[in-house]
Amino acid sequence: MPAICQWPHRFAVCWALLVAFAISGPSFAQNISGIEPNIKATLVADGPAVPGENVTLAIHFEPVSDEWHGYWANPGDAGYGMQLEWDLPAGWTAGEPQYPVPQKLLISNLMNHIYEGSYAVLVSVSVPSEAQAMGAARIGLKAQWLACTDKICVPEEGEMELTLPLGDRAFGDGRFAEWQAAIPPMIDSAATFEMSGNTLRIAIPLPSVVNLADPHIYIANTDLVQYAALQTYMRSDDLLVAEIALSDPDTKPEQITGILAFDGKNGVRFAAKAGDIAPIDGAFTRLSSDTPAVGLLLLAALAGGLILNIMPCVFPILSLKALSLARAGGSESKARKEGIAYTVGVILACVALGAIMLALRAAGEQIGWAFQLQEPGVVVALLVLAVAITANLAGVFELPSVSLTRSGEPASAFATGLLAAVAATPCTGPFMAAAMGAALLLPAYQALLLFAVLGLGLALPFLLIGLVPALRNRLPKPGTWMERFRRLMAIPMGLTALALVWLVSRLGGQGFALMAMVLIIGLFIALAVVGRLQSAGKMAWPAFGLIIAPFAIFAAFALPASYSESVTNRSDSLLNPVEYSAVAMVEARASGRPVFAWFTADWCVTCKVNESVAIEREATRAAFAKAGVVAIRGDWTRRDAAITEYLTEHGAAGVPLYVWYPAGGEAQILPQVLTPDSLVTLAKGSLEPDADRPLPTAQGAGSD
Repeated sequence: MPAICQWPHRFAVCWALLVAFAISGPSFAQNISGIEPNIKATLVADGPAVPGENVTLAIHFEPVSDEWHGYWANPGDAGYGMQLEWDLPAGWTAGEPQYPVPQKLLISNLMNHIYEGSYAVLVSVSVPSEAQAMGAARIGLKAQWLACTDKICVPEEGEMELTLPLGDRAFGDGRFAEWQAAIPPMIDSAATFEMSGNTLRIAIPLPSVVNLADPHIYIANTDLVQYAALQTYMRSDDLLVAEIALSDPDTKPEQITGILAFDGKNGVRFAAKAGDIAPIDGAFTRLSSDTPAVGLLLLAALAGGLILNIMPCVFPILSLKALSLARAGGSESKARKEGIAYTVGVILACVALGAIMLALRAAGEQIGWAFQLQEPGVVVALLVLAVAITANLAGVFELPSVSLTRSGEPASAFATGLLAAVAATPCTGPFMAAAMGAALLLPAYQALLLFAVLGLGLALPFLLIGLVPALRNRLPKPGTWMERFRRLMAIPMGLTALALVWLVSRLGGQGFALMAMVLIIGLFIALAVVGRLQSAGKMAWPAFGLIIAPFAIFAAFALPASYSESVTNRSDSLLNPVEYSAVAMVEARASGRPVFAWFTADWCVTCKVNESVAIEREATRAAFAKAGVVAIRGDWTRRDAAITEYLTEHGAAGVPLYVWYPAGGEAQILPQVLTPDSLVTLAKGSLEPDADRPLPTAQGAGSD
């Protein structure tokens, strides 16, 4: 008899299913050898198994047609969940299955938790270090699952076998990125539940900026709640309280786990412990689809864009902005056109970058804000642009039609706006972090609107100067000083180019950077020749093409050949941090010590300023040593799916991100801009463990 019949309160449902099986002979035939199942199951690995690490396996389910659906771990009022029996090598252990967000199916007032279409359940398998002696490992799996339509259900089973090579991590099945992106992240803070009469109340910490459209809680504990009952939600600041009718009020679970789903496909996992929940008062708002928090998010994006104008990562392009402002004093019509063109350039760049990011995430890529600076080719292109602008500012050559510094034409301002946005987007500051983090969870049209408003905030000061004569009249009058100022501003732009050279070496290695420098030398020679021909009143740009062509052809072949995948970006630190991995984080928190985790990147100027001001200080090191703080660093210079997942779980779309875990406590998100004493104060305020207890090291905690 199917497992569903073992649950007394489902007696009627069980017999209904058995009757369905009896009258549909072919449905039982699915268990007979040689008969194709209605939902095919395949066991897939994400790559070779590395001794001492975990390997992720996927059980991929593919219905033979759209009418068939599978079930979540807790199937709801009818059906039964998947059952697994692993056959693993000695010492290997399989973790709990991780499911994507399920869907609701209501039939005759029976609520089922199902999956329509193909889906994958992921299982993390621990590989012992002694597995190194073997060349390959055999993994066997016996699985049972239920395949149903709206009319019949068919118990199905299958035996799967996988021969897994052991060795260094290599690129695995390309579908894993999409499957992993479908698994809802676990919220970092613990939820709380209490039972009152026939009602279950769950309080889930959730940032107020996350827009909950069509929320639904899937409870993993079986037979606890009435699945088809109406769920009500109240929200206040960063707390969501849900009320669900109980099925068995006498049940007293120690923990309740489940998934909070919203927008139909997104969600987060939670684990709730028993405790008291504050009464619902006037500070709470009952949720409905008509009262989204998008307005607050738009204000946060606007404020974040404004603040970007004074953030350190925007300093390299202040020279271009200053020249744009100086030109604005010459003509009212030109100033107005230039302010609008600059704004259009900034907004277009922000929306384009946001759209690309959302499209790649929808395709399963684990990326975040400023993803473009993780691509070596993009950084080389920015380096070429920075060198060309530096040469233009220094007077090496002139580009009258779209000059970024002299012509005052709208095309110039538009190009300046594009560059401003590209240079500014790696930063996240106050307000912006919350808005960009929420954009990852919003519907696409709302997320794109957030990116557009972010761009408007970044461009707003210059738009106002272009449109408001009173503001423009306060600027210095145009004159010969502008030429001297332009040449002076070549210095910060040149420093930006040098910083990009350093970043190229960090991304692709010294050989890759050397090949890029060959291209840059050719570019500068070509531009210098153009400048000399322009001074002589001769045709210049054909000569540019002849000179740059061999260098460009050389770079097209030499750059990919010299790129190194094995570049390490782990620099020395006073705090001797453990490099971030999920295992390292778990071990650090389990040590009973305070934990400070910081996420940085070589291309993030704000990150480097914070490290200089607050992190890499002798006072911080001494305070951490005294309090026994475990430091964990995540370097996001290169794309890293594990770090991206952590950032997303904590509502951040990019770096910097600073997280403080008190000893035995929950995560506290720190400001994106740290003061010199920020970390020292936190360390002094924490409990001091045994000073003789050694801190974990990168070797002991593992790395990604």
